[in-house]
Amino acid sequence: MSRIERLNVKIFADGADRSTMLEMYARSYIKGLTTNPTLMRRAGIANYRAFALDILTQIRDKPLSFEVFADEFPEMERQALQIASWGDNVYVKIPVTTTRGDPSYELVRRLVNRGVKVNVTAIMTLPQVRDAVAALNPEVPGYVSVLAGRIADTGVDPVPLMAAAVQLLETNSKAELIWASPREVLNIFQADSIGCHIVTATQDILARLPLIDRELGEYSLDTVKMFYRDAAAAGYSL
Repeated sequence: MSRIERLNVKIFADGADRSTMLEMYARSYIKGLTTNPTLMRRAGIANYRAFALDILTQIRDKPLSFEVFADEFPEMERQALQIASWGDNVYVKIPVTTTRGDPSYELVRRLVNRGVKVNVTAIMTLPQVRDAVAALNPEVPGYVSVLAGRIADTGVDPVPLMAAAVQLLETNSKAELIWASPREVLNIFQADSIGCHIVTATQDILARLPLIDRELGEYSLDTVKMFYRDAAAAGYSL
């Protein structure tokens, strides 16, 4: 059994390219999928609803998160209810605040009390984690998505914060913590070591999973060969 198969943390594929999503969905170690408006825009998705409904004809038995894109609570709620109606495996991503910084916890409460599975996203502080968990319904599955990679981008080690977040989620057995936006394969193992429930990964990180358990001396030699090949292919001379 490989190290990836021994992990307790669940790996979710993060992206919006249809063929890649289906490829990842077919892999047994991918336990769910997520996307967001930024990834969809980069993938050239023009019709949000059509894309979502199409991919859901293929992905029916693993959780899949879609995000609302409105910035006013009434419209966010309308979009969330529509998205939730697309399938039993659908989670609705609700940003933790609006663009004005208004907290979304009351909206989350209204949605989960109607049975909507919510993924509270764009979280980066422990108070946000605490309040998101409090807003979720202990009878309805939900996700608390902390953008640990973006925390790391600021020069702050996200591991202590994520470990504390794991403790905060112990008050709700239906809520799961997501280590979102990881920057390297190591983050998957860090998430696993602290008991985080889920880690998302984009295609660039998923493509590096075959490197797990690679013998480092061999990897070093392959790297030297790569440098040599590229210098020769470029025709460099001194």
